[in-house]
Amino acid sequence: MSIEPIITRQYRGKFNQAASKFRDFAIPPEGWIRTARKALGISAAQLGRRIGKTRALVSNTEKAELDGAVTLRTMRSMAEAANCRFIYAFVPEESAEVLIRRRAREKAERRVMEAGIHMALEQQTLSKSQIESEIERLTEEILREQPGDLWNDED
Repeated sequence: MSIEPIITRQYRGKFNQAASKFRDFAIPPEGWIRTARKALGISAAQLGRRIGKTRALVSNTEKAELDGAVTLRTMRSMAEAANCRFIYAFVPEESAEVLIRRRAREKAERRVMEAGIHMALEQQTLSKSQIESEIERLTEEILREQPGDLWNDED
């Protein structure tokens, strides 16, 4: 018996936990550094002194955060200087299972449509219900097998 399905379930649990806890969580319009500073009443100069940098560097870092150009290391040091903990996460829009099923269906639709083109050339077309049934069958097959190329864009 393989331990891989258990490990995959654990990863999906963590991934889905981020979705349930942080889905509605948003970055403040002024960014986290400035928001934390303002909430705690710490000036840019004071925060700068706490990390051994200048007020100007703190201000530039706040701007860089808004531009998405700040490093994780810098965010962590700023958070620690403000007695905070810096975390980051991938927050999925939907559960891992939903995202995987959607991807499997996309792959199945593409395969069925490609086969349909060849069948049409041979004048052997399927009805809409037959096409849908084949897409569902192939989707379930892909989900069972979880092929390594599931997330490849080319088939």
